[in-house]
Amino acid sequence: MPKHASVTEAAALAEKGATYVDVRSTREYESGHAAGAVNVPLLEPDEITGQMQPNPDFMHVMQAVFKPDTPLLIGCQMGGRSMRAAQMLESFGFTDVTNVRGGFGGARDPMGRSVDPGWAESGLPVESGQPADRSYAALAARAGTDQ
Repeated sequence: MPKHASVTEAAALAEKGATYVDVRSTREYESGHAAGAVNVPLLEPDEITGQMQPNPDFMHVMQAVFKPDTPLLIGCQMGGRSMRAAQMLESFGFTDVTNVRGGFGGARDPMGRSVDPGWAESGLPVESGQPADRSYAALAARAGTDQ
């Protein structure tokens, strides 16, 4: 079972050298993400239908770019995709995986109340765009996949 961290705990872990992996789609990542985060989407929209589809290269890229003992912080929009990704990573032998509760946008209960504040609303450093060395295109190229 992956460890869990709040966004403020995740920020402290990132300052100590953990890598924040944003598993949201490339479009979501581009519109805003935790400063310093890399992007390896778990799901991407289908080019024809626009429906979210599993990224078939997710695990290949993660295994090619990160050693199994790399401290990884896995985040998404609210915490669902990141939890799935963290469990997958552990099942493939990654040993230091932490799910970021609340993700970028924060998790809410059915009444709309904040359950886990997100990275952005917590006032943590945010950036946007596709940083050349941390974009999915750059990581996929390092992994040797056609993206």
